[in-house]
Amino acid sequence: MATRESMENLMQQCEDAIRYAQEQYKQSSLQEHYNNDDYTKALFELEETYQDIAKMAQFANSQQRDQLHRMRLQLQELQNNLIIQDR
Repeated sequence: MATRESMENLMQQCEDAIRYAQEQYKQSSLQEHYNNDDYTKALFELEETYQDIAKMAQFANSQQRDQLHRMRLQLQELQNNLIIQDR
């Protein structure tokens, strides 16, 4: 079972990655030209966090896995939005 502290840290990492990616998404939609480095960094952070969730799920109980799955879906949706907007 994953410890409460490790789950809280991962959830905070997820929220931070989502917040940063949403900020980059918003900035890119407002500007014709946006900072590619920050946009790419946001995508990288989302992917890294997604991988961390997958690792944590191996050690999680059923309730924690459910929470991780819901967070994973949020990350995937945001990743997809960023990729589609990048085109």
